[in-house]
Amino acid sequence: MSAEKKAFRQQQIARLKAHAQETQLAGETLLAKLQGLPSWRDAKTIGVTISSPFEVPTAPIIAAAAAAGKQVLIPRCLPKRQMAFLPDPGAAGRITSAFGIPEPPYDEAKVNDQPDLLLVPGIAYALNTHARIGFGGGYYDRFLQRYQGPTVVLAAPIMVYAAPAWPIEDHDVMIDQMLTVDQ
Repeated sequence: MSAEKKAFRQQQIARLKAHAQETQLAGETLLAKLQGLPSWRDAKTIGVTISSPFEVPTAPIIAAAAAAGKQVLIPRCLPKRQMAFLPDPGAAGRITSAFGIPEPPYDEAKVNDQPDLLLVPGIAYALNTHARIGFGGGYYDRFLQRYQGPTVVLAAPIMVYAAPAWPIEDHDVMIDQMLTVDQ
């Protein structure tokens, strides 16, 4: 990981924490935009993370997906910086990982690494290239290299950049579609 990326991440996470309330409020608008997408309407399975307090809230997305009869899949981190998507067992059935992230219990028979739609988390997104930067583990970039379905990000205003303000590397995977409050 480059020092530039590390420094950008630290600054951006501080910005996100300072604007957490605005990001939470943006969640409602972003969910409405998401529900208007053909990829959302057509999806039977949705891959989504469990958000932290300074990310776009995913609990309402999970509830909306379940209400629409979609199966919600959430990631579980695996050795060698890999991850797998498994059915969401609900808040009571999730296990907190070593990273402090609620995850589903692992059951190889239930793994679905090709959800119909994947909502990709991150801390910043570039409008011009659809580049994203995450928390630095590389889990999503590794996963996205083999994922074949549509990818969408929900970007609160504090997460949106006209162009990447961080270095783009060969292994970075661009996102198909960005939803923002303003666009």
